Amino acid sequence: MIFVIWILLFTFGLSGIISGLFNGKDYIKKDYFQTQQFEDELNQFVDYLKMFELNNINKEELKKKITVTAEEIEEHRYRYGDLSTQVSNIKGQYEHKIQDALLAGNKEVADAYIAERDKKIEDITNNFKSDEHVRAKIVKEKEQKIDEYFREIENYRSDFMRYKALFTYYLKNTATGEVYTNVNISSGDSIDTFINNKNMIFIQSYPSSKYAYLSTGGQYRFVGDNDVVTPLIEKETSTFEGKIALPKAASSENPILADYYDFQQKQKIFFIYTISGILAFLLSFYLNKKTRVIQCIPTGKWQPYYNCIPIDVTVMALVFTGLLTLLLFIMDNTLSLHQNLYIYIRDTLFRLIVTTLFVALTLIQGKFLLERAKAPANLKADWQKALLHRAYQGIKEAFLIRSIGMQLFILLSVVFAFGVGAAIVLIEPIYIWIYIPLFIVICVPIFIIIIKRSGYFNRIVTNTDELVHGNFEQDIPVIGKSALAVLAANINALKHGIKVSQKEQAKSERLKTELITNVSHDLRTPLTSIITYTELLKTSDVTDEERDAYIEIIDRKSKRLKVLIDDLFEASKMASGNIELEKEKVDLVQLLQQALAEYNETIEESTLQFRITTPDTPVYAVVDGQKLWRVFDNLIGNILKYSLENTRVYISVKKANDKAVIAFKNITKYELSEDIDELFERFKRGDTSRHTEGSGLGLAIAKSIIDLHEGSLDIEVDGDLFKVTVSLNTK
Repeated sequence: MIFVIWILLFTFGLSGIISGLFNGKDYIKKDYFQTQQFEDELNQFVDYLKMFELNNINKEELKKKITVTAEEIEEHRYRYGDLSTQVSNIKGQYEHKIQDALLAGNKEVADAYIAERDKKIEDITNNFKSDEHVRAKIVKEKEQKIDEYFREIENYRSDFMRYKALFTYYLKNTATGEVYTNVNISSGDSIDTFINNKNMIFIQSYPSSKYAYLSTGGQYRFVGDNDVVTPLIEKETSTFEGKIALPKAASSENPILADYYDFQQKQKIFFIYTISGILAFLLSFYLNKKTRVIQCIPTGKWQPYYNCIPIDVTVMALVFTGLLTLLLFIMDNTLSLHQNLYIYIRDTLFRLIVTTLFVALTLIQGKFLLERAKAPANLKADWQKALLHRAYQGIKEAFLIRSIGMQLFILLSVVFAFGVGAAIVLIEPIYIWIYIPLFIVICVPIFIIIIKRSGYFNRIVTNTDELVHGNFEQDIPVIGKSALAVLAANINALKHGIKVSQKEQAKSERLKTELITNVSHDLRTPLTSIITYTELLKTSDVTDEERDAYIEIIDRKSKRLKVLIDDLFEASKMASGNIELEKEKVDLVQLLQQALAEYNETIEESTLQFRITTPDTPVYAVVDGQKLWRVFDNLIGNILKYSLENTRVYISVKKANDKAVIAFKNITKYELSEDIDELFERFKRGDTSRHTEGSGLGLAIAKSIIDLHEGSLDIEVDGDLFKVTVSLNTK
């Protein structure tokens, strides 16, 4: 309730103050006779009085005062060019008329046109022959303008008579002493007997402190400028002294007196409304200071619902209601002197009610928005949901691919332009001859392009639908360099990527199955032997020789199982990258010779012939010597296990640019798979029957070590020739 009282006081107070500002310029005057409205009425009457009585010039007298100068004669003579130009123009004006009349068989009409033409040519010719001929024509033109002037001012005579009945005047020509008055005064009477403050409500004296003598010079405000009459009248300027007054005893129907009494009523209302408005505004200010009315606006219950509205909508709504409220305060707040008082009071009350509602709505919205702004963390999220931000993002996305955005903009512009053109053609069918060619040249090609692009787009959509369902159709043709062509190329690339991915996935599943099988086989075989011989040791009838043999087998199989498990852990660490290298400068030739020395006894016992080629100078590289030795150890071990008997093995070290290249070549005893990459898989062996010693992790571990050194390990197979090339950076 307190909020309702406060908002009523605030609105009424502000409206009263604004009314005072707008109406003060009129109603702070002493009385109606000081207002601009009465000033205009008085000046209007004075203009009428000067025009119809004080100037005392009639039409015939003005015509006698007409003069023509040599400049005017020359201007009139050459107004439309020289003689030849004017004659040529006249002939051109009548040529087609005469020809049309002759073609129609109307010789009399043609003769009339010829006579009219010749008469004009003769008149123009006389203009250049005689100044008197031109002077007579100029005088005639000026006489016509004088006639027009007097016809125009005669339209105002009825207004002058109406004003003459309202005002009383007594004016005397200061030069001639001639008196002009509508007062019935005898020769011996004084004008002050009739025009005084007792029987007149308003008196304007000439001269006075405000006005000088009344002069008849100058242009009348309500009559257009007449370049002939105005100079003639100004030559006859006279000054007058006297009085113009408004009688108190005038009829109650006198509109000026009615305005006078109406002004007095409105002036009282103005002061009451303005002063009460100021008091109400001060009271509302005091009430808000005491009770904090605005802060009492309840927002808690409705705030969550308000926060769901996009923030730009709430801001625009607040601005709209605020501007509308301001407009309601200003609109029609002026109490015009000619306005009906009852209508003004009625409209003001209605406007106050409506304005109060909008003030309340504006304040409530402002309170809700202020509460919303107190959580700045939510403002960013609010902006993301704003309609303006969404529109901006929409436009930004439309022009993300600029060619598509520009094509869409041009297309819509063309459609809009031709739509407007179609409307113009319906209104003015004459433009159809312009519209149809433009439609054929512009719209038809664009329509064809749209049809083609739509068909191309539909093909892309259909192809993607098939792709989703796993049907890999043939590639979409890539036509041109448009965004659709890029999309088609990307879908083709995606399709090929999916095919490759599916193949890799199938291969991965197969290798996973093989991995499980191989791990199970390689771990189960030594484990089975250990369990079997352990059970045999538990029997009581085992001899000492058998016990020693069983223990030796268990020991060998245990070591074999440990090697498998160690290699598995190391391969896992290599694959995950969870290993640190301790790099130092190492001679690769010496490191290779150390690895070969470890297998010296095995090499001598084998039937293989090793051919080692190394440079005379050391080949240095910054590597982890222990890890790289493991690579050489695995590769040499594989050669000894998988090489065909009685064949040669070639191992070479050389330096090429900034690379050290170590090559291992041998002839395999087993037929290798066509897929060379599978040899790098874990537990993959050249011996597919898995009868040889080894974990199947040698090459996988070796490649992982070389990859950690940012080098390369490549395999080449040519028939039974097996070649491994290791490349390392020397810098």
